Amino acid sequence: MKPTDERAGTHPRIRLLTPAEHADDANASGTTVLTILTIGNDEELPPLLAAGITQAARIDLHFPSFTDGRAYSQAYLLRKRFGFAGDLRATGDVLIDQLLLMERTGFSSAVLAADADLAAARRQLDRFPGFYQRDARTATPRQDASTQAEKEK
Repeated sequence: MKPTDERAGTHPRIRLLTPAEHADDANASGTTVLTILTIGNDEELPPLLAAGITQAARIDLHFPSFTDGRAYSQAYLLRKRFGFAGDLRATGDVLIDQLLLMERTGFSSAVLAADADLAAARRQLDRFPGFYQRDARTATPRQDASTQAEKEK
């Protein structure tokens, strides 16, 4: 699978990273210094944090365990309420089963476990070609997701 979904009118797919790639990303030396903000899953997102959000190039949201879904809500709020357009990264206990929901709630990248099967993760993302409901990435749902998906096959 290509890193982006090339169907007309859709957004790039969530970027899947290994822990090594995540570490390299944080330590990369480029011409500009990226501002990386890490927000704990038990932190509120008050308006005072808005200045830090607008200056960040990437925000890392941590999943301490797969049963703790507070980072999903944070991701949605960061995209919709705060208008964050940078890289929103899922870290911690990220499971392949959660990737599709992570993508729909606004995450643009996810750090998988070192032993995770990237091919299985990509298959999980391709499992559902369209949705009737809107999500953090879209303002309105596609008019007929199932018909559009059939045409694209």
